[in-house]
Amino acid sequence: MQSLRMIEDWPVPNAAAAVVRGADGAVLGAHGPQQHLFPLASVTKLLTSYAVLVAVEEGVFELDDPAGPEGSTVRHLLAHTSGLAFDEHRVMGAPGTRRLYSNAGFDVLAGALTAASGIEFGRYAAEAVFEPLGMHSTLINTAHRSPAGAGGLSTVADLALFAAELQAPKLLDPSTVRAATREVAFPGTSGVLPGFGHRRPNDWGLGFEIRGDKSPHWTGTTSSPQTFGHFGQSGTFLWVDPAAGVACVALTDRDFGPWAAELWPPFTDAVLADLPS
Repeated sequence: MQSLRMIEDWPVPNAAAAVVRGADGAVLGAHGPQQHLFPLASVTKLLTSYAVLVAVEEGVFELDDPAGPEGSTVRHLLAHTSGLAFDEHRVMGAPGTRRLYSNAGFDVLAGALTAASGIEFGRYAAEAVFEPLGMHSTLINTAHRSPAGAGGLSTVADLALFAAELQAPKLLDPSTVRAATREVAFPGTSGVLPGFGHRRPNDWGLGFEIRGDKSPHWTGTTSSPQTFGHFGQSGTFLWVDPAAGVACVALTDRDFGPWAAELWPPFTDAVLADLPS
């Protein structure tokens, strides 16, 4: 896929990318150092969310179990509607009323899983998700960093395996993944999409942002409304476009900024246009 060569022109020290087909998990194209270890920032939230969903299916806790501020549940925390502030354990609103994107909420979420399972969150994620998928370079370090973002490290090669799982689940029932990635949690909820401003509505699933009709957006102008995923402050993203039947992972080591908002959408459009017929 020649489109992936566009990352060579990104103003970043290092970049790597891959495109993964949903039907069979085949890597259609890859460019850059596939085994280079990158900080994921908030792309970590996708891994955290998947571990939480595994815990739900294993009966560790339920989506509607209380977690976080009064009236909040595991579901609220996953959907950024718990009412917690962005980076503080401070209540800013009633649960379910606003889409308050919250790193603090994911910290609480990881703590709730640890408390319910008796297993440290990073170890639970490794045993539930990374090891079964063969993601041997991926880790979430919760000892000194947050499961919301700063603690996640991975490679494009590992995240390509995760992207394949998202499209053809083996660790979760497909209906669970569909509900988390294709069904809007707390529909109609408005809030800020970090880096892009206020959105009405700001559609989100259970840990996964749903593109919907948001514009501008970090995915492409030709991305389907069903596209879901996440980007990270470290200049990283993972999206899945169910209409196109592919996922794309791109990791860099330069913080998100105007360069990314300018270059990522045309890159995604080029990837979608470059898919084999």
